[in-house]
Amino acid sequence: MSNIPETGRTRRVTIRLVVLQILVLSLLATLGGRLWYLQIRNASVYTAKATGNHIREVVEPAVRGEILDASGRILAGNETRLVVSVSRTSLLQQKDGGKAVLTRLAEVLGMPAKDVQEKVRLCDAKTPQPCWNGSPYQPIPVTKEATTQQAMQIMERREDFPGITAQPTAVRRYTGAEGANMAQVLGYLSPVTDEEVSKTADKTGLDRYLPADQIGRAGLESVYDRDLRGTAGITQLEVDNLGRVIGTAGTAAPQTGNNLVTSIDARVQKVVEDNLAQAMADARKTFDKVTNRNYEADSGAAVVMDVHTGRIVAMASAPTYDPNLWVGGITGKDYQSLTSKDSNFPLLNRAIQGQSAPGSTFKVISTTAAVQAGYSLDGRYDCPKSMTIGGREFKNFESENFGAISLEKALEVSCDTVFYGLAYDQWMKDGGIKPKKDPGDWFFKTAHQFGLGAKTGIDLPSEVTGRVPDRQWKQSFFDNNKDAWCKQAEKGGTSFSDQIARENCVDGYQMRAGDAVNFAIGQGDTLVTPVQMARIYSALANGGTFYRPTVAKAVISPSGDLVREIAPHEDAKFPGDQKLLSYIDQATAGVITSGTAAWKFAGAGWPQNKIELHAKTGTAEVEGKQTTSWLTTYSKDYAVVMTISQGGTGSGGSGDAIRRIYQALYGVDDKGNIDNGKALLPAPQTELPKFNPDGTAVIKPAAYTVTADPARGTAADPALPGAAQAAPAPLTLSAVQDLPAAAPAFLDPPQPADRPVLGTAAGDALEPNRGPGRGRA
Repeated sequence: MSNIPETGRTRRVTIRLVVLQILVLSLLATLGGRLWYLQIRNASVYTAKATGNHIREVVEPAVRGEILDASGRILAGNETRLVVSVSRTSLLQQKDGGKAVLTRLAEVLGMPAKDVQEKVRLCDAKTPQPCWNGSPYQPIPVTKEATTQQAMQIMERREDFPGITAQPTAVRRYTGAEGANMAQVLGYLSPVTDEEVSKTADKTGLDRYLPADQIGRAGLESVYDRDLRGTAGITQLEVDNLGRVIGTAGTAAPQTGNNLVTSIDARVQKVVEDNLAQAMADARKTFDKVTNRNYEADSGAAVVMDVHTGRIVAMASAPTYDPNLWVGGITGKDYQSLTSKDSNFPLLNRAIQGQSAPGSTFKVISTTAAVQAGYSLDGRYDCPKSMTIGGREFKNFESENFGAISLEKALEVSCDTVFYGLAYDQWMKDGGIKPKKDPGDWFFKTAHQFGLGAKTGIDLPSEVTGRVPDRQWKQSFFDNNKDAWCKQAEKGGTSFSDQIARENCVDGYQMRAGDAVNFAIGQGDTLVTPVQMARIYSALANGGTFYRPTVAKAVISPSGDLVREIAPHEDAKFPGDQKLLSYIDQATAGVITSGTAAWKFAGAGWPQNKIELHAKTGTAEVEGKQTTSWLTTYSKDYAVVMTISQGGTGSGGSGDAIRRIYQALYGVDDKGNIDNGKALLPAPQTELPKFNPDGTAVIKPAAYTVTADPARGTAADPALPGAAQAAPAPLTLSAVQDLPAAAPAFLDPPQPADRPVLGTAAGDALEPNRGPGRGRA
């Protein structure tokens, strides 16, 4: 018998041992493969990452490029301010962590020591503002308002202030050139958010946001930010495992941003701003017989456009504000004042974001639509004092009866009932309340052909589309609002809005006769913006070309060389023929000489035989508000458009202001005499400004300049939110080539999470309630 004991190993046990061996070998193979991948296959990648853990970046912002007017005047530039900054790296090398240094610094600056300490602490989830959310290796600014004496104390006592610097730095400044404000057109800068920094961390160059960056949030500063901000300089510091600096790995110098030349003329801009403000002030002194109180004139806008290119010569929006409020960071109090309902939202650019019914200024479109639908220019059309359509009476302004008149006369005297009749007749031909399968809809189609209901494409952010209330819009609007209308109708109210709700609850999707006739006179649910109307009347002036509006003309390098020109762009053509254009041209000239605007132009001494103007007045009704004043005009060179919310009639509210704008452009005095030496811009400026070798613009002295009107509310008027004081001399690019400044931006940027969204609270300012119908002259 054998002395070797039985192991009891069975076939099942053997299989289990084999499986276990295979698993162990597989794990060893996987581990070996992973080690080979990390240490051999991708060794260079991880070596670079490990090296990167010992590199820290210190950013030196680039000098931001300037925004210039058409002649080279600086609209947005840079100025030197003494900035005191603290290096955390140096502070941490002190025995007490730098507390004594910060205390001494606070005494010199006249600040509480606690405030200084809070500014240099690092932000995290548990640390509230104020704190520093940038790189801990980046010098942290404590104040941008240091005096020369304070800076000298710091620099002369370096042993008492290790790691503290006081040096001149380029800071954005909106200059108010020639007294022009331009807040909404220029825009502003604000700090980049943590989210924006993290999203672009893997990018390079202009696509990457750095923690210390200031980026464009509105206006030209936003749209052309990539051109303006330049490239920041970066110094790479080598640090040990404790974060102490042990050397420098590399340095890239900052590159100054390019300059932006605009088509704005600062002198004309000043005139337009002043006259818009004056027109609003005059309206507030005018009694409204309908509401038995003075007009409120709560907001307004004006545009001057070069009819041959679509370039903007001036653009004003009221109310306005001082854009320098944003420089160095806006205070909570100032931000609240700019976004509260009481301020009436001065951040809005009402030239591109304010929309209202156009009233009778729309009738040039209706005339074109009628001709396209087959109505004759040689025909005679009844102009009774009123018409009854769908059981509702639609009246002429002051119930005037002109009898049978031509379309030209209908435009000249702004006869509503002529256009009511045309629109009603066409509505019936399209099938009335039971439309044909393919209705002509000439009035709606023509409005779209004129560019309404869509953005013009102007190079400013957040432009709105306006509205053409055609059949498609009616159906969509009904689907979205039926439940609310029916709920309101159930209450049994008797107001105008209650009546509309009852009708819409049943068949709000239908294109009724009242909708069609209201649209023909620019009322009902129709909405337009001032820049849309300026584009339309520019096309009437230039022979029928719809240009895309632009503010920028060219991008210029810091040395004064052309980087790229922003050329005019043709978008569309007038839908009628030249005969129709000439017909409208003649009719709108008649508005100046004998029509609804005659008392403000021909009757006020305008030399129509020497400088021919054309116009169309409009007084739009808005439910629950006073009438909106519209005046759309053009000469052979310019289209000038003005609108004032709750400002009265078209000619009464805006007539004097627009006449004075033309007087300034062409050098016309109150008696109709023309002095070319006093003309600000008798013809649009086509050439770019010349530049000196150092990049500064060569500005020719003007024969006539506009002086500030102390009675007018400008950016220096304390009545405006954040009134500006006298601006210090701007810092030219040549003087700050070696100084840091601001950086990045994007078109229509999202609102930072810590700020309210403007679109909600400002809804009423952007889109008023519909009018009851009937647009007066």
